[in-house]
Amino acid sequence: MTVKRSRRELLGPGGLVLDVRDRPGPPPLRFETADGGRLLLRQGGRPVLLGREEEGGCSHEGLFVHRLEGFRSPLPRIRADLMRRSANWVHQYASWLEEAKEGPLHDARWHLRERRKFPGYVWWGDFMRDWPACHLDWCAGGWEGVVPLRPLSPPDAPRVKAYRKQARENTLAPVLLWRVTPLDGWALLDGHDRAVAALAEGRTPPCVVLHRVPDDEEWRRTADELTEAHDERIRQFAEHPEHPEHPESPERQRAVLETAYEDTMSSLPYDEAPTPTWPLPGGATTWDDLAARAMFECPRD
Repeated sequence: MTVKRSRRELLGPGGLVLDVRDRPGPPPLRFETADGGRLLLRQGGRPVLLGREEEGGCSHEGLFVHRLEGFRSPLPRIRADLMRRSANWVHQYASWLEEAKEGPLHDARWHLRERRKFPGYVWWGDFMRDWPACHLDWCAGGWEGVVPLRPLSPPDAPRVKAYRKQARENTLAPVLLWRVTPLDGWALLDGHDRAVAALAEGRTPPCVVLHRVPDDEEWRRTADELTEAHDERIRQFAEHPEHPEHPESPERQRAVLETAYEDTMSSLPYDEAPTPTWPLPGGATTWDDLAARAMFECPRD
């Protein structure tokens, strides 16, 4: 199957925006909602997370979460030799997400970038290690933690031990985090064992983060004008690669043009846009049936 590539807006080292079109929602990996603060994360036909808002003294005090077996990473398994080659992970992950059959992409602009620094509580305090149930505490001005979507392996598991060595060598591939409004934090889409390995070595996991960005008309008009001007400069350069006023090599001149374009595009605003949700088919009744079944299977929750 030929994958329709999305337009890429380059943002300099470590970042890009995928402009996805011709993929109307809902996407295979999506959040659905029902009355009473009920939330469901579905992947294909499988529910993989149930949530319900907790009402209390500060309006919405938090979210009770119960995860179900069956989540599948939208990325393929990353081979050790690829990790050691120091791939351009942002572009690689973008390509894999475009090809994913059960990923979150739909018509929108999606920002991917590398990130290695987080507030300490994100990974060291609010990384939800317990399975399957957890509670996200929203009452202290927001949450911002990480929710794994499958059970975590122990730090001494064979695969984790191999990743711990790579973490010490700084060759560990980044985990993939999806910034989602319904959780007020991050969903861990890929790299559960790599995250455990990095943390076991006392390191913050290297990350590629994914979130939607606004798609307003003014932004698009400006971006289109910048891209059109850049394409014209590249066209002129291709016709006249050696210019007497520019003694640098053609490769150097082209690199300067590309860098200037990326720097200009990265100066445009890339604020986070809210994560869209879709109505849960069957509404509250369907959610309650799923929750009752999950509690029956895990009565201690």
